[in-house]
Amino acid sequence: MNLEQNLIKYADLLVRAGINLQKGEGLYMSISTDAIPVARYAVKRAYELGAKDVVVDVSDDQMNLARYLYGDEDIFDIFPEYKALHLKDFYDDNYQHLIIRAQDPTLLKDVDHSRVARLGKVAGRVMQETGVQAYRMSGRTRWTIGAVPCVGWAKTIFTDSTDEEAVQKLWEKIFYAVRVDLDDPVAAWHAHDANLHKQRDFLNAANLEKVHYQGPGTDLIVYLAEGHEWVGGSKDSTAGIPFFANMPTEEVFTTPHSHKVDGTLRATKPLNLNGTLVDGMNFVFKDGAITEFSADKGEDVFVKQMNQDENARRLGEIALVQHDSPISNTGLVFNNTLFDENASSHFAIGQSYAYAMKDGTEASVKDLVARGANQSLVHTDFMVGAVDVDVTGYSFDGTQIPLLKNGNWVI
Repeated sequence: MNLEQNLIKYADLLVRAGINLQKGEGLYMSISTDAIPVARYAVKRAYELGAKDVVVDVSDDQMNLARYLYGDEDIFDIFPEYKALHLKDFYDDNYQHLIIRAQDPTLLKDVDHSRVARLGKVAGRVMQETGVQAYRMSGRTRWTIGAVPCVGWAKTIFTDSTDEEAVQKLWEKIFYAVRVDLDDPVAAWHAHDANLHKQRDFLNAANLEKVHYQGPGTDLIVYLAEGHEWVGGSKDSTAGIPFFANMPTEEVFTTPHSHKVDGTLRATKPLNLNGTLVDGMNFVFKDGAITEFSADKGEDVFVKQMNQDENARRLGEIALVQHDSPISNTGLVFNNTLFDENASSHFAIGQSYAYAMKDGTEASVKDLVARGANQSLVHTDFMVGAVDVDVTGYSFDGTQIPLLKNGNWVI
C-alpha cells in the first residue's frame, strides 16, 4: 500500500466528491490531530479548486480528555453561544464544512459519563437555538464526515497487532470502504451513487405507509411521517449542489413517524457512544417512544442519551442498508458508527432531517412536527440490520412489498 498516494486520493475524494467544493466557496475543516496528514492534502486540493479561504480547526484527544477528568463540575453545563455563532458566521459566508476525525472508542472509559451527557445536551441546545443545527439538517450548508485511524481505535479491532500494524490495517480497510483503493475513486462514487438513487427512487415511487422489521428479538412496525422522502447517496443542498454527508455511505433513509412505532427491537452491532461501547441493546417501543430498554454493556450511557430531552426516546431516522456491502464484507465490527451504520440497516433516536421530508427545507418546524418528524437535541444512530433480518414495506392499500430479505435488497 502506497500510503501517501492513497492519502492524496482520499483528500481529493472528500473535497471534490464529498463536499463538491465550488470555485469561490470557503471550506471550514474540523479535524483531529491524527487527520493532519490527509488534511494538508485536502487544503491543497481546495485551493486548486478555487476556494476563497480554508479554515482548519484542530482538536486533540488528550486535551479534550483533560476537560472531562479535571474540569470543575459547573463547566459541563455551559456552552458559550459565541462558539455556535462563530460557526454560523462561516456558514452564512458560504463556507462548507468538512469533518475528518479519528475516534478512539476507549478514550472516555474512565470519565464520569454524566459530564459527557450534560455537555452534549447544552451544546445541542445552543446549536439548535442559534440555528446552526438547522443549516446542517436542512442542507443549506454542505458537509462531509470522513475518518482516519488512531492507535486507540485500531487496537480495538486488531487487538493482536502492534500499534503500527493495527493502524496500517485500519487504513487499508478505510481505503477499501471509501473506494480509494480503486484507480478512480470519484468515478466509482458516481457509479455507486447511481445505484443508491435507483433504490431511493423505487421507495419514493412505492409511497409506503409503514415498514415491518422481523428478525431474532425484532418484530417492529414503523409508520412513516406524512410526506416522507427517501434519500440515498448524494443529496442536493438548498442551492442545488449535490454532496455526500458521510463517506462511506451505503444507506437509503427516510423519516419515521415519531408517534407511530410499536414492537420489539434488538440491535445487531455494538455502538460507540461518547467513548463507551454499548452492546446487546434491546428495545420496546409503544406509540413511538422507547418504553423499555436494556443492554449487556454500557446501558447507563445510552439511557443518559435517551434522557437528553423529551423526544430523545423517539425515532428521527430509519435507514436501509443491504448486508452484502463493502463494509459488511470486511467481516469487521469497526466500533465506529460512521462505518458500522453503513454495514447494517440502522435507526437514529432524536432529531430528524428536514430534507428527508417533501418540501421539508421550506416547511416550518411546527409543520414538520405535525407531519410526524421528530425534533430533539440529539441524533444517535444504532444498528438494527443483519443477514437474518427481513424488512417489508406496506402501501396504503395493504400491498406488501418485500424490501430486504436475509439482509439484502430484493427490489
